[in-house]
Amino acid sequence: MHYLYILFSKSNDTFYVGETYNIDERIVAHNNHYYKNSFTKIANDWECVLAFECDSETQAIYLEAFVKKMKSKIFIRKVIANPNILIDILSKK
Repeated sequence: MHYLYILFSKSNDTFYVGETYNIDERIVAHNNHYYKNSFTKIANDWECVLAFECDSETQAIYLEAFVKKMKSKIFIRKVIANPNILIDILSKK
């Protein structure tokens, strides 16, 4: 099972979008700065605000790229409030 996930850092008022098969492990890795060149090194208070289950890694990667391409906090907040938006995006793929 793969997931699209969205993390939020209160200290930086910032979102991070990623994909993984193990959300809990990934959050710990981000907060412990395991990914040295990752954007998430700017904070250590990342919390998961959305975990969207995908049918495949391919779907998760597609959604991650789509959300990142939007470059919009407003869009990310809409997706968090209504994850069905992601289902609509996949249906139009």
